[in-house]
Amino acid sequence: MQSKAAQHQEFKSSTSDTIFLNFDGLCEPKNPGGIATYGVVIRRGKVHLLEDNGLAFAKPWTYEASNNVAEYSALIKGLEWLKEHKMSEFEVIVRGDSSLVINQLKGTFKVKAARIRPLYMRAKKLLGDFESLKVEWVDRSQNKEADLLSRIAYARAKREYPSTRY
Repeated sequence: MQSKAAQHQEFKSSTSDTIFLNFDGLCEPKNPGGIATYGVVIRRGKVHLLEDNGLAFAKPWTYEASNNVAEYSALIKGLEWLKEHKMSEFEVIVRGDSSLVINQLKGTFKVKAARIRPLYMRAKKLLGDFESLKVEWVDRSQNKEADLLSRIAYARAKREYPSTRY
């Protein structure tokens, strides 16, 4: 059996394929103020390298919980995973269906919400750590896996963080 270092080196030397990071987030049953969750999928070709989901960087049932916080949480989680696994030298295409997040990252939209500013700054710093990275908007129909993961996280969190208000 190969060591992790040997497996990583073999992966690095055998790949010329682009790595795709798809991210999505949601906040339900109300936005803001519900439970914000994220989903992220990273793949190279047909190989899934990561499928992750969970609570966004916001406490459930607070004003800090929003769909945009969830979207940024997914993006940050995915970028951190790639960086931790020494994949910042690969060509990476980041895809999301949030026009707000994509346009903020591209500099087309300003970041106005105070709760988003630190997440935006964190994401921009991470994006700068990659040698070849492109950010693109995709239609929701092209982001189904990340969307499903965020919904699975919400179903799990809803049981863990029930509210008497809904």
